Amino acid sequence: MQRKKLFTLLFGAVAAAAVAYGAYWTLIASRHVSTDNAYVAAEIAQVTPEVAGTVKEVKVVDTQPVKAGDVLVVLNDSDAKLALAQAEADLARAERRVKGYFANDEGLSAQAQARSADQARSAAQLASARADLQRAKLDLQRRQALAKSGSVSGEELSNAQNAFATAEANLKAAEAASRQSEANYRAAVGSLKANQTLTADSTVDSNPEVALARAKRDQAKLDLARTVIRAQVDGVVAKRQAQVGQRVQSGTPLMSVVPLQDAHVDANFKEVQLSKVRVGQPVELTADLYGGKVVYHGKVAGLSGGSGAAFAMIPAQNATGNWIKVVQRLPVRIALDPAELKAHPLQVGLSMEATVDVSE
Repeated sequence: MQRKKLFTLLFGAVAAAAVAYGAYWTLIASRHVSTDNAYVAAEIAQVTPEVAGTVKEVKVVDTQPVKAGDVLVVLNDSDAKLALAQAEADLARAERRVKGYFANDEGLSAQAQARSADQARSAAQLASARADLQRAKLDLQRRQALAKSGSVSGEELSNAQNAFATAEANLKAAEAASRQSEANYRAAVGSLKANQTLTADSTVDSNPEVALARAKRDQAKLDLARTVIRAQVDGVVAKRQAQVGQRVQSGTPLMSVVPLQDAHVDANFKEVQLSKVRVGQPVELTADLYGGKVVYHGKVAGLSGGSGAAFAMIPAQNATGNWIKVVQRLPVRIALDPAELKAHPLQVGLSMEATVDVSE
């Protein structure tokens, strides 16, 4: 009888435990997924120089909080100042040269007009020479006809022949002068057109030569400004590597700025836990730093495009003959409440425990 009573109590206890577990699973466990494989992360800003130079000053140290715009590193700017002075001189020289182009337009235009007038004068002289030759030819022909009858003396005939020869020479000279004036006119027009191509559709300010020189001047100004390296975001300085006197090239890592106020959590859930996880679901988190007394409230911001194994430097080769199935984990990004984060700051890399409410 006693034994039967014990079995009854044991059965009742097992039944009560089953009911309690069923209730827990239905009301709590089935509506939440948790992981302790979660860590604080942030979009770390790398501080690198955009120009080469020698480090003149380092204004910050590791762990120092900075604001966006604060000076972090100063490079020696002597070379940049010289380059800017040269670029400004080149710009002034280009402006003067282009102004000369516009002045030449006027001079060459006047020269072309003068050559056109010379051409007209040469044409008139050629016409006059042709008329003189025609008149001298007629005079010579009349005297030659009269000379046969003895009406014209030999001297007069000789004078007519000389006048004809002179008129022929004058015509040739006029033709040569006409060709030369025409060539001079074409040369003047060609020079004018060549100069006009340097000024066409532009002013002194918009001329390509001036624009190029101005762009080089602006680039030199920018390079000079870049010798002062500033913080791009609010945050805390970390991994400072810059040292005074160090020669750095463009892109050399100098330090990092960690925006702790914008920290988030990367929680690595097992793939079997993710069937109900959706963007926007609420998340409760605790940090090992503060323990359970501080609870953060966040939201699922997004799920990674692949598991950690897929993006590993040496991905798993699952197509080999020897293969063991391993449950994969997928990173889930969780956004934190800025007010809670400000009240209880976190640092990158700290361990967290995350529980997602998947009932919504």
